[in-house]
Amino acid sequence: MSVVELRDLNPKAVEELLSAYGVELITLTLGTNIPASYWGAPEAGIAGQCVFARADTPAHSLLHELCHYVCMTPERRTALWRDAGGDEEEECAVCYLQALLADCLPGLGGARLLEDLDRWGYSFREGSAAAWFAGDGAAARDWLADKGLIDAHEQPTLRLRT
Repeated sequence: MSVVELRDLNPKAVEELLSAYGVELITLTLGTNIPASYWGAPEAGIAGQCVFARADTPAHSLLHELCHYVCMTPERRTALWRDAGGDEEEECAVCYLQALLADCLPGLGGARLLEDLDRWGYSFREGSAAAWFAGDGAAARDWLADKGLIDAHEQPTLRLRT
C-alpha cells in the first residue's frame, strides 16, 4: 500500500489549509525538480512563504513542511530556504501538528497520516507513529499548546508561532 499523495487530495482543501497560515502552494509538473526540497523529489520543498510540491509528493511531506513554517520562530521564517532548522522539541511538535492538520484534509486524516509515516520509514522509539502520538507525543502536544498553536481541545489555532 502506498502513501497518500498530493494528487489524492482535494486541491481546494489543501489550498485553504495552507492559505490559513499565509502559505502558498506552488504545484510543479511531474518529473520536474522540486525547489528547496531537503530530501529531494518527491519530497516537498519550502522557501519563504511557499511550499513546493508535485502530484506525487506525499501528503505527509507537504504537511511536514507547512508545520515547520508554523512552528519556527519569526526570525527563522524570514530567511527560510530548504532547511527549517529547529531543535528536537520543535521537530516533534511538527510531527504532532501535521497529524492534527491531516484531519482538515478529506481523504487523509490523522490516523492515515500516522500510518503513512510508518510506511515512509519514520522511526519512533515507541514502535510506530501512532504509539508515539498517543505516548511520548504528549511533550509535543504541550509544546504546541505553550506556543499557542493548538487550543485546549488539541485543535489547531491556525496561527503562526510568534
